[in-house]
Amino acid sequence: MDTVAYIFIAIHVICAIGLVVFVLLHSGKGTGLSSLFGASLPVAATGTGTIEKNLDRITIGFAAGYGLSALILMIVYHPGA
Repeated sequence: MDTVAYIFIAIHVICAIGLVVFVLLHSGKGTGLSSLFGASLPVAATGTGTIEKNLDRITIGFAAGYGLSALILMIVYHPGA
């Protein structure tokens, strides 16, 4: 197998693990693991705190990386070749 395929498999696995972790950190209906870290921070006018906004950005980044690495792996990875 090609070295490029190994690199993108590693990126894909890291993004998958990161995506699971950061989705679980999101709060839902006022509860969640994110409230452990940012419960004392003030809430902005939009209803979300800075911790929630950063969690959203990080989750979107991991999701974009996962999708992009999946598309690249479809082109690069050739099992059994």
